[in-house]
Amino acid sequence: MDIPKNADAAHYNDTVVRQFSIMAVVWGVVGMLVGVFVASQLAWPELNFGIPWLSYGRLRPLHTNAVIFAFGGSALIGTSYYVVQRTCQVRLFAGRLAAFTFWGWQLVIVAAAISLPMGYTQGKEYAELEWPIDILIAVVWVAYAIVFFGTIGMRKVRHIYVANWFYGAFILAVALLHIVNSAAIPAGFMKSYSAYAGVQDAMVQWWYGHNAVGFFLTAGFLGMMYYFIPKQAGRPVYSYRLSIVHFWALIFTYMWAGPHHLHYTALPDWTQSVGMVFSLILLAPSWGGMINGVMTLSGAWHKLRDDPILRFLIVSLSFYGMSTFEGPMMAIKTVNALSHYTDWTVGHVHAGALGWVGLITMGSLYYLIPRLFGKEKMHSIKAIELHFWLATIGIVLYIASMWIAGVMQGLMWRAVNDDGTLTYTFVEGVKATYPFYVIRVTGGALYLTGMLIMAWNVWVTAMSGRSVNVAIPAIKPAHA
Repeated sequence: MDIPKNADAAHYNDTVVRQFSIMAVVWGVVGMLVGVFVASQLAWPELNFGIPWLSYGRLRPLHTNAVIFAFGGSALIGTSYYVVQRTCQVRLFAGRLAAFTFWGWQLVIVAAAISLPMGYTQGKEYAELEWPIDILIAVVWVAYAIVFFGTIGMRKVRHIYVANWFYGAFILAVALLHIVNSAAIPAGFMKSYSAYAGVQDAMVQWWYGHNAVGFFLTAGFLGMMYYFIPKQAGRPVYSYRLSIVHFWALIFTYMWAGPHHLHYTALPDWTQSVGMVFSLILLAPSWGGMINGVMTLSGAWHKLRDDPILRFLIVSLSFYGMSTFEGPMMAIKTVNALSHYTDWTVGHVHAGALGWVGLITMGSLYYLIPRLFGKEKMHSIKAIELHFWLATIGIVLYIASMWIAGVMQGLMWRAVNDDGTLTYTFVEGVKATYPFYVIRVTGGALYLTGMLIMAWNVWVTAMSGRSVNVAIPAIKPAHA
């Protein structure tokens, strides 16, 4: 629909939302494809073909950056731009700056895709990118914050909906985490040394690393949950008061949980204990949020039978609840003594990543895409149904195989003979793990297949539709 330029202010700016939504799907396919490839390398190591830039050590960080920051990041920024406009009933602040955030973020992703296989890395989990790219990330993120909070500042609705609280906390916390943890001394164009040393570097890294999970992979996606589940279900949030308690309890508690990644290391014992205690406390707000989302379906449970999009959204919450129970349990020192360095941790991470982050994103995008392209629904509802089952079965195969492999590894590694020697060699542990690595590849392949079906469905829907400009509704005086 062609709208005169002077009428732009009367319509939402959904161009940048469309761009981020499409690229979220594209990067999802790329990131998950790399994930299946590196999982295959663990089962069949010869798949690196002796080529350095195809080695596991280089492609694994490419996989994590692609699925977290390219797929997840594009979805988060795109949905936040959509939600903040609708809940504030104003056009996005600083449209050109919003466009810059899209192109800047894609440049960050392409730079990561080139530099990581070449071996340029700081060696920090979720923060591998070298200093020039880190600076670009900070610039784009500040621009993103200006657009988001500028839109809230112009709002015509006095109340700030809870989804925006979560998106806002995610934006501010990620800026703080990234800038502090990425402080480095350049030693060349793509080489730097951390500003911290020794155990302090480890402490800052896992303060960052776990809060990347807490704010990037949890708070941001809870913003999605609080908007798209009520919308798709056609029901109000179960308890708005609980959502506010959930918000404040979660963002306060998460910041202290990072040291549980450093149990039995040189980190002071009291710091490890603080991380463990706050991890256990985290169970309460996490489950409060999960219950709030699931109970939003009160009186509308029958919709799950016919609505695969709602199924994506609700099942994602079940994985969120499971992951946020498992995480605090693994933070207990005695449990961590068994789980640490094993594939149990990998299973836990992917229960959250594939089950919570992946499914809530897919459900939200299935809600968004037809509306962004002037369609009543996605091209194929049966394809969404097939995607749901492929993804769910894939997740179960993946995490169950890693749980079993991880517990088995932990038990084998610490088994000792009467004379104090190890019962099993490390190689025997690797050999015993092999069948579970093959099952993991199978689960990952199923999940990737579902993502490819989604990409086809989105492509056909977008091509058969058209970009639309949605008018901003008039504000009633009582809500002004």
